[in-house]
Amino acid sequence: MKQLKIKLYGRIQGVNFRRRLANLANELKLKGSVEKFGDDGLVIYVQGEEQCLNEFLNWCQKGFFPAKIKGMSFEWQNPKEKFGKFKIKKEKSFLADEANSIYNLSKEILTNEILKLDKENQIPTHVAIIADGNRRWAREQGWLPWVGHRKAVKFERLNEIFDECREIGVEYLSFWAFSTENWSRDEREINEIFNLIRNSYSTWLGKFMEEGIRFRHIGRKDRLPKDIMKILNDFTEETKANDLLNFQLCLDYNGRDDIVRAINKIIAEKVKVIDEDTFKNYLDTHDIPEPDLIIRTSGEIRTSGIMAYESAYAELYFTNVYFPDFDAMHFKRAILDYAARNRNFGGTNKKIHKQNEGLFDPDLIENANLSS
Repeated sequence: MKQLKIKLYGRIQGVNFRRRLANLANELKLKGSVEKFGDDGLVIYVQGEEQCLNEFLNWCQKGFFPAKIKGMSFEWQNPKEKFGKFKIKKEKSFLADEANSIYNLSKEILTNEILKLDKENQIPTHVAIIADGNRRWAREQGWLPWVGHRKAVKFERLNEIFDECREIGVEYLSFWAFSTENWSRDEREINEIFNLIRNSYSTWLGKFMEEGIRFRHIGRKDRLPKDIMKILNDFTEETKANDLLNFQLCLDYNGRDDIVRAINKIIAEKVKVIDEDTFKNYLDTHDIPEPDLIIRTSGEIRTSGIMAYESAYAELYFTNVYFPDFDAMHFKRAILDYAARNRNFGGTNKKIHKQNEGLFDPDLIENANLSS
């Protein structure tokens, strides 16, 4: 008899994955258990004949629709005790598990709707997220505010949004993490935010290299701690050849501050004639497209100056969800909302041209009758 420990993560909670896993284990006469860990993981301990364990392992790798395996690890172990009949260890009630099933099914429906969209006209090239509500989320749990920041930057959760961007065709994702005004916050909270960067850098770099994500820092370079700036510069340099998704971290950033710094650069260089294109070249965002969609979480209905110059024609989407709870499902809803809008950029699109057919100006008819 042999034993396996298997860890899986992905879209595997709330889609009857554990039940089908248990049925297979019982068919193969395997013993053990499966239980949840984290927001999107399962850990499995299973004993039995080696051939049956290999068959079980192969099934875990493949999964089934609508489940989606995004990562897996396993190790052979020496059994220290005999397990009983394979069972599902539940942390929640039956109703909670059923609610998860409905939630995951809804995600699949939204994904199918998004895949029907016209990528050129209905999918934003650049999405910017104002990640608001971390502190309120933490306080409502009875926790200190920086616990919300920790939850917000958890890679497994943010990676869901990265996956969505790559799947549907969003090429640029900007994330506003720390504004120029945030220096007025409690010193410990500020240090906790910077510590998150220090402690997660190596993990994030490895993931970005694996996933083909390019990193950029947008914001001031003169006030951040030196070690933080070194991390940001190294991150930028190491990932500059990646091209599957562009991720911009807005740190010590505000759109108005960016405009002021751009003007000072122009004055310093004694540039005499300025047009829109020339001015844009002096902004932190000079090498990325203007945002098509700006998402703000937490219920606040304002942009707070994000990409103030670049966002003139950006579509705005506001949600009451705090950012630590903002996941791929909420991101899909924002994309579908964006796809339903008519973007004219100050002109008239083909759809409105068609709507104008058959309409008339009553003043012209009245004047024609008077002249006759």
